[in-house]
Amino acid sequence: MSTFLSLRILALEAIRCPRRTLSTTSRWSGDPWPLPHTPQHLSNTQTPSDIPPPTPIPRPGESTETLRARLIYQSRKRGTLESDLLLSTFARDHLKQMDETELKEYDKLLDEPDWDIYYWATEGRTPPERWAKSSVLEKLTIHAKNEGKVVRKMPPL
Repeated sequence: MSTFLSLRILALEAIRCPRRTLSTTSRWSGDPWPLPHTPQHLSNTQTPSDIPPPTPIPRPGESTETLRARLIYQSRKRGTLESDLLLSTFARDHLKQMDETELKEYDKLLDEPDWDIYYWATEGRTPPERWAKSSVLEKLTIHAKNEGKVVRKMPPL
């Protein structure tokens, strides 16, 4: 009998009579990708409190138009679809009306971790003291509530 044929027979026997049983441990039965706002996701995405806030990259001489364009791009390219959708639609709707002070505050907000921004905006977590009285985060929270029930999709780049 050829090697190919004997390997084929072994493969067919393995399919008919599997020797390995499925694992029933909680490690394997848990959802590897929990949905946002579930307790498991909230606990997995918590940023440790001992980590200092991020320091922004200094950009001396950046014009307001360049700052606005950069913030639009950074709002769109976050890394998680939830943050991308929330922040890119917020940027599309609000950045044109913001003055330079608000734009710089929004720039600092974008330096925070994605899931923190998402849960602060959707009121899944309370923001830290440095963001508690932020007008930009307040606008983002109102935007996230979507009281007009607007169907949102990613804006074009």
